[in-house]
Amino acid sequence: MKTKYIWLVAAMVAFSSCSDDDDSSTMTEEQLPELTAGSADFSNYISLGASFTAGYTDGALFQATQEMSFPNILSQKFASAGGSTTFNQPLTNDNFGGLALNGDRIADPRLVFGGAGPVPLEAALGAPVTVTTDVLLNNPTGPFQNMGVPGAKSFHLLANGYGNISNLSAGAANPYFVRMTGSTPDASMLELAVAQSPTFFTLSEIGGNDVLGFAVSGGSGVDRTGDPNAANYGPNDITDPGLFQVALTGMVDALTANGAKGAVANVPYITSLPHFTTVPYNPLPMDEATATQVNNGYAQYNGGLQTMVTIGQIDEAEAEARTIKFVASSANAVVIEDEDLTDLSAFGLPSYRHATADDLLVLPASSFIGTRVNDDPTMVNGVSVPLEDKWVLVASELASINAATDAYNAAIASVVSAKGLALVDLNSVLSQASETGITFDDYTMNTDLVFGGLVSLDGIHLTSRGYALMANKFLEAIDATYESNFVASKTLAKAANYPTTFSPALQ
Repeated sequence: MKTKYIWLVAAMVAFSSCSDDDDSSTMTEEQLPELTAGSADFSNYISLGASFTAGYTDGALFQATQEMSFPNILSQKFASAGGSTTFNQPLTNDNFGGLALNGDRIADPRLVFGGAGPVPLEAALGAPVTVTTDVLLNNPTGPFQNMGVPGAKSFHLLANGYGNISNLSAGAANPYFVRMTGSTPDASMLELAVAQSPTFFTLSEIGGNDVLGFAVSGGSGVDRTGDPNAANYGPNDITDPGLFQVALTGMVDALTANGAKGAVANVPYITSLPHFTTVPYNPLPMDEATATQVNNGYAQYNGGLQTMVTIGQIDEAEAEARTIKFVASSANAVVIEDEDLTDLSAFGLPSYRHATADDLLVLPASSFIGTRVNDDPTMVNGVSVPLEDKWVLVASELASINAATDAYNAAIASVVSAKGLALVDLNSVLSQASETGITFDDYTMNTDLVFGGLVSLDGIHLTSRGYALMANKFLEAIDATYESNFVASKTLAKAANYPTTFSPALQ
């Protein structure tokens, strides 16, 4: 019953295609306006953010994608409009990806396409690789204009000591930021950015990680709405919108204190990413004999539900929703635990039900559903052994994620408007990509895993082509706010210059 990536093998299509419309010999050369910066000053551009800003893709940070990060793309376009030709990034040591601490691996190398779905680089190569980017032994020299730190939440950008290696063991520091702090290990990300006196800045995906940990853990954290004390937070908790607004306002106030202008991206609904939409809720094939056998195993549970109706503990609708019944079909829904159901543990009944189309299964569940526990054929995950909460986002958890995202975006819109900054509607971009697809030059990209072109193999972060599209969306917003003309002068990133996948041979 193993279901790993079977939905990706249904059709093999080309990773990319485009038409070559080089008809310059028969067409009059288009006369474009001269590029102008408008009211913006790009002479000293600084980017602040998290993994999207860093160029993280395919489950890792590595040189090739750092060079194609959207801030680096922007810096190249800004250079044509009076910006600096220097844009320093904390480059890793290779294209394997991963991190080490004094020789010990603390983050794994990148993912690659394995023919049926994403696989670890080392599995594709058939051999181990040495992670050479070591946060203790070989950090690069700043200051850095790209201050994208994978994993950073909103309040982390203002946190002193977040880049101090001595705080790593306590979970109070981030190894990606440790690589940037150099001789000022206790300086915050914001302090290091402001110290460079930027004339223009970008803030992106601030708020994304504030809900991402909760989402990827299947809602295993706590929704901290109403609790502004970050000291109480675990890594998978949702950040209180009030705390988010305080952090955001502090960032923007500091960055604009000397007159700098900037562009800020809002937060997409992360649950429209393929990490949450690829694994179907009903991936289980089953013949009639197996269905009968499994149903017999749930007979006592189902009977207990009817007893609960009789004594008034639950109603018929809840009993029906909780009833476990498999049929001869190629598309049976998995069985999950759901803590939102009425607690019947006092009566010896667990909180089980079939998943529905309203539930989202996280991508790692693809290699777990249908596997046996201890090689016991009667103990099958998702069938006779219900999936734990960490594998599934149920309706209440999705509501918490969306409510926080909406609150963050309202705060972003308010702060951006008050300061006269450019707003990049990343939320709408991702929504369009997930619903109808989004056009970028000769390509139509969507959020399908592997073949969609926009989202990388980890199901969360963008491909390099996706980051190029993101850079263009920043340029569009900058034009609209500061009367520059990147779009009219066609000073934009070209889709064909940015790949969607990288070969395992890339080192």
